[in-house]
Amino acid sequence: MGRASTKLHRGEAEPGLPERGVPGARDPMAEARDRFLAAEPVDRAVVREPILASWWRSREWRVAANRLDLSYLGAPDLDTTLARAAEPVLRHLHEQLDGQPISIILTDATGLVLRRLTGDRDLERQLDAIMLVPGFSYAEEVVGTNGIGTALESGGPAHVFGHEHYAERLEGLACAGVPLRDPLSGKTLGVIDLTCWRRNADPLLLSLVRSTADQLGQALTETSNGRDMRLLLEYTRACRHTGGIVLALGNDIVMLNDHARRALSPADQAALISQATDALAAEAHAAGARGRWRQPGAVTVDLPSGSVARMFCRPVGELSVLAGPAPADAGPLADGVVHVKLVTPATAQSTEAVITRSAMTLPGLVGSGAAWRRACRLAEASYGRGEWLALEGEAGAGKLALIRAVHQRRNPAARFHVIDVADLGMPPDCLVAVRSELRASADPAASAGLLVLRHAHLLNGHQVRALTDALAEAKSSGQAETLRVAVTLDRDAARADLSCLLRLFPDSVDVPPLRHHSEDLRDLVPFFLGKLSQQGRVTCSSSAMQLLLRHTWPGNTAQLWQVLRQVVQRRRVGQILPEDLPPECWTVSRRVLSPLESIERDAIVQSLLDHGGNKIRAARALGMSRATIYRRIREYGIITS
Repeated sequence: MGRASTKLHRGEAEPGLPERGVPGARDPMAEARDRFLAAEPVDRAVVREPILASWWRSREWRVAANRLDLSYLGAPDLDTTLARAAEPVLRHLHEQLDGQPISIILTDATGLVLRRLTGDRDLERQLDAIMLVPGFSYAEEVVGTNGIGTALESGGPAHVFGHEHYAERLEGLACAGVPLRDPLSGKTLGVIDLTCWRRNADPLLLSLVRSTADQLGQALTETSNGRDMRLLLEYTRACRHTGGIVLALGNDIVMLNDHARRALSPADQAALISQATDALAAEAHAAGARGRWRQPGAVTVDLPSGSVARMFCRPVGELSVLAGPAPADAGPLADGVVHVKLVTPATAQSTEAVITRSAMTLPGLVGSGAAWRRACRLAEASYGRGEWLALEGEAGAGKLALIRAVHQRRNPAARFHVIDVADLGMPPDCLVAVRSELRASADPAASAGLLVLRHAHLLNGHQVRALTDALAEAKSSGQAETLRVAVTLDRDAARADLSCLLRLFPDSVDVPPLRHHSEDLRDLVPFFLGKLSQQGRVTCSSSAMQLLLRHTWPGNTAQLWQVLRQVVQRRRVGQILPEDLPPECWTVSRRVLSPLESIERDAIVQSLLDHGGNKIRAARALGMSRATIYRRIREYGIITS
């Protein structure tokens, strides 16, 4: 591309480009944005659908429209495949645009700015002022509608001009972004964005950013990891020679053939991927000790759907590269191709002794999602080493249930005691209770007991220091050999700095929120219903399950238990139908509502159910305007279909 061809010029307006109207006239887009921010109806002929959808997301994320709330996230990592592959392409484009008021911006998959090249001093000063610089995130949930964040959210090219931006500080700019994907896995790696002054926006900006994205895609292909290419070749070879289910697992890569996608439900796919990850990691460690790969045996896996699968895992790659000691939080240590055969339970029981039974679920727990199984695996490994353990995660995620199950499996006869530190005065009341339990748990005459300290994040600074001193005293007195202590906390909700306390706990396990392993709902719902109803007299219909799967569960597993308990009090036998579920299950809200908002949401859901989903009649019954009920349905994420 020659230098002259990159000059911006004013041409005919295209959809989404700013119009050159009558001087002094009010911009229709600015008026539409003002109406949206005032919660008034917006003319869809003025606002493009992708922009309006982004405005709604920005509102749901509670992005400020009148200011920018950005925080420096640290120096970006430029030693990545994307950054290395992009550098020559960005440098060449920067030379082509020398002197032009256009900035070239590269971000990672989270919207964090990695590189910025600008050929105009005035534009550079403006971008500095709005913190569009390396180390700051321009994700949509941070700054609202913009070319970077909106491209990431939509998964495709996005251009945002002038008043289409959600934040007022950005309305003098125009930007166009295109997501960049890994050529093998298809995983989003980042965004290439071009930003200029709104007055200079032109169709050329759109074509130029697409052309640059194509060049970056080619550069990524040329620098693709040789290990990934080898895995891809082995996978395609296996698919050609095998008519059954084939999976391939690598570094951030998961591939499934069409047969796997047709024959396996999403929950079954997740279970197989998790089991295969474990099997390949175990084989890598064993192979490192004996110096060679072995002929793969079969692993029998009980799938969430009730089917049974035999899984054959074949590692791919050089042993010298893949084997070796594994960190505690390691992912798959060996790439591999996995062949799967579905068998009946009766057939599985008659298989030869060479077949290894997959690990049992921890006592009293269910779930096969990869994130949940990883937390279980890490917690059990820490317990086996005798380390003091911190379990972190949101309220209701299952931190206490997890450590109780691990203790029950590994040392059921030993003492297990829980102290909720938030329920005790501190000090001296809680110190007396904690020291007493520390002595009892460390009694050398009995097996090493486990003391669990719950809700440490609710302590204030004085209480944290007092608890830390008591635990440090126990450790220094020589009790550490027989004493086990675990602490549960939600770091994001901490009232004080917990760093001094957590230094006493060498291991930490993140327990995932339910929305990060929602596939486990298909296991959790019947499991909970079995506990809540007698002899399985209550089951969940597929339509009700779909509603449960769509809910984001801000209260996590504890909220699911309370919902099902509430349902079973009314539906004591038969199938749970969608109308049996409480109003909170008819929403996909991203946040926990206030008590007043919950009351309003419940009233709207009930009115919609009473009027067969007719929004106008529901609004009339509630004394609301039609515009208000539509706005509330969107704001609360109420499912109306």
